[in-house]
Amino acid sequence: MEKNRGLRDPARAEGPRIRMLTPLRGRTDVTQRRFRRGVYLLPGIFTLGNMFCGYACIVYAMRGELVTAAPFIGLAIVIDMLDGRIARMTGTTSAFGIEFDSLADVISFGVAPAILAFTWGLQPLGRLGWAAGFIFVAAAAVRLARFNIQAGTHDKRYFVGMPSPAAAGVPAATVYAYPWGFQSYAEALPVLAIMIVPALLMVSTIRFRSFKNIDFRARRAYRVLILVAVGLALLAAHPELVFVMLAYGYLASAFVEMGWHRAHRRPGHEEDDGASEGAPKTRSTTHALW
Repeated sequence: MEKNRGLRDPARAEGPRIRMLTPLRGRTDVTQRRFRRGVYLLPGIFTLGNMFCGYACIVYAMRGELVTAAPFIGLAIVIDMLDGRIARMTGTTSAFGIEFDSLADVISFGVAPAILAFTWGLQPLGRLGWAAGFIFVAAAAVRLARFNIQAGTHDKRYFVGMPSPAAAGVPAATVYAYPWGFQSYAEALPVLAIMIVPALLMVSTIRFRSFKNIDFRARRAYRVLILVAVGLALLAAHPELVFVMLAYGYLASAFVEMGWHRAHRRPGHEEDDGASEGAPKTRSTTHALW
């Protein structure tokens, strides 16, 4: 009896010790899960900020405060860029985040610029004006849906079709540079081009540079810093001019690059715009409308 009791005592002594360690592991797991949730929450907060900018643009546009409304689209573009980059840097990309970001983009880069442009210059056109705005909204939604299903299947250096933030930047920059708008039918007709052309480019298969392959650890980074400093100085001095140049310059860049590659294409070789850099070769239908 004494011997058996002595054998059982160590087990009893170890039992409480194991039970005391178990809650500590549980607390550690809870802390890790909470941290993981916090990391996943960070890109979602940026997406909400993007959505808020689109909503604020709509509210101010409906009130006729176009100078205040237009910059919200530019702010949404910056937040949208940070959203995706932060998600990739922290490894917090998820299916929910992709869908949530697309829904926010439909508001900020589809509905908001359409209402902004309608209040600014499409309203004198009547039904033709709101039809042009709806075409822009539909094109943005189609562009975002196509981007989601094609993610990871195309060259990351290019976007297939004009990105919706860049397309929204065209009417936003134009309104910010000339906020007085148009009142007559004849004056408002050119506004159709400001909406229809970016809408068609969004659903086209023309390739636009994504600038995702920029090396921020380049040895000659000081040159980039100088260019950024010059850009900030110009932005502070003439923001309207800078925004218009950026918006329309990016729109034209795809056609300039297309013409450059076609002019330097060797005879007898049918190659794509990025074939010289190792991109997969495709037929010339890359530049046809989707």
